[in-house]
Amino acid sequence: MNWMKYRWLYLLISGIVIGVGIFSLFKWGLRIGIDFSGGAVFEYRFPSGEVKTLKYPPLAEGEIEKIRQDFKNRKAEEVRFETVGPSVGPELIKKTFYAIAVASGLILLWVAYQFKSIKFGASAVLAMVHDSLVLVGSFALLGHFFQAEVDFLFVTAILTILSFSVHDTIVVYDRVRETRKKIGGSMTEMANMAISQTMVRSLNNSFTIIFMLTALILLGGSSIKWFAVALLIGTISGTYSSPFVAVSLLVTWDQIEKKIKKIKN
Repeated sequence: MNWMKYRWLYLLISGIVIGVGIFSLFKWGLRIGIDFSGGAVFEYRFPSGEVKTLKYPPLAEGEIEKIRQDFKNRKAEEVRFETVGPSVGPELIKKTFYAIAVASGLILLWVAYQFKSIKFGASAVLAMVHDSLVLVGSFALLGHFFQAEVDFLFVTAILTILSFSVHDTIVVYDRVRETRKKIGGSMTEMANMAISQTMVRSLNNSFTIIFMLTALILLGGSSIKWFAVALLIGTISGTYSSPFVAVSLLVTWDQIEKKIKKIKN
């Protein structure tokens, strides 16, 4: 199948999704959880079985005890209590950006070295950035309409998804390399063969993860709900970006490179 015939459509779809996300990010921003802003989280189970999660700004010790006593009088059982200082937030954000930057740089160099071309590494990292932007933009929308918050688990989800995305991309790239060794041909032809050979495996692997995450969202507790949603969005985005973004960028880069060489000659 000539997958690369529609590569501009794939990139256009990605551009629209990212554009909507960026618009949402600038218009509404992200709902920041206490991991970044500081505060306290109480989770109580009532005699009826209902579980409520309550979040407060930073509290003094006396205020914490007052809240606990109030729920004790209502015969509610304390399930969870967490407190985070406001100074943790900026430090966590800084370390998150450092981690993503370092990971991206190392991945670019490693993929470029393994495939003997910087365009492989750069295309893989751009697809990884694509997945990050999709996830962040999605949470700007979810935060506005469904009160989804960005917390430490969200950061964990981003780093996990980056790993998943690059792994899937490398599988497709490896097929391109093997096809080049055995058969040869243009980059477009090799990309089409690589996608056809890996598509079923990629979908089977992704659907297994998607089913598990869907079950977590529907049946899991409120404390991991948005973490599972972030992983689900990232899994879908990563499954799409590996063949349709990373490979499309690779083919486009290769064609532009050949045109430039032809003009120079």
